[in-house]
Amino acid sequence: MTFILGFLASIGRTVLAGLASMGRITLFASDTLSQLARPPFYWREFLHALVQIGWLSLPVVGMTALFTGGALALQIYAGGARFNAETVVPSIVAIGLTRELGPVLGGLMVAARVASSIAAEIGTMKVTEQIDALTTLSTNPMKYLTLPRVLAATLAVPVLVGVGDAIGIMGGFLVGVGRLDFSAATYLHNTIDFLETWDVVSGLIKGAAFGFIVALMGCYYGMNSGRGAQGVGRATKSAVVAASVLILAANYLLTEVFFSA
Repeated sequence: MTFILGFLASIGRTVLAGLASMGRITLFASDTLSQLARPPFYWREFLHALVQIGWLSLPVVGMTALFTGGALALQIYAGGARFNAETVVPSIVAIGLTRELGPVLGGLMVAARVASSIAAEIGTMKVTEQIDALTTLSTNPMKYLTLPRVLAATLAVPVLVGVGDAIGIMGGFLVGVGRLDFSAATYLHNTIDFLETWDVVSGLIKGAAFGFIVALMGCYYGMNSGRGAQGVGRATKSAVVAASVLILAANYLLTEVFFSA
């Protein structure tokens, strides 16, 4: 009986700790968004974050999309061959990438690269008391550090997703034409005929949500980093894990909303 009560108590503590963390993250997000209405806006920090998050993430997102598109074409062809439906390869590759794989894999790649970088940078600033120095100089750390990064990621990730979609479809095209003996004209024709505007737009909306999540988690865990190298390391790890899990959860919720609509 004592063991059961102890087990239930541990579950209760875990649930309460999780709810408390969700509440703190929600308040942090609310505080970040509220800074938009309060001057000044640090354009230099915003442009620097835009380059770091957007432009420098393009190679890893592009390579991921290229190989994903090629592998997806091979897998769909292998499955479709069992039902004599090999011709669906171009349309399924395009729809799968734009609606699901492009945003999710792009978001996860950005999370691995950006959330860890932001958390380590801000965590180090906290450990070395640079954030306290900003406060002493009457500079709001949320406005100077968090808002530019969150806004830059929210704007940059949809662009990365769009570019990744195009590269992924090109990867499927190269495999389809070079490996699976599709006609180039037929492959492109099937892709264009079956791909709708909403397929692309829904993926870009997901990209904006994932970018917001990635930067928010990096900033949150960086701001709440523990002291010393171990504290920064834990903050970095927690930022990547939290961003990845929230991206997958948000992807399901957004897919459910889009499906219902």
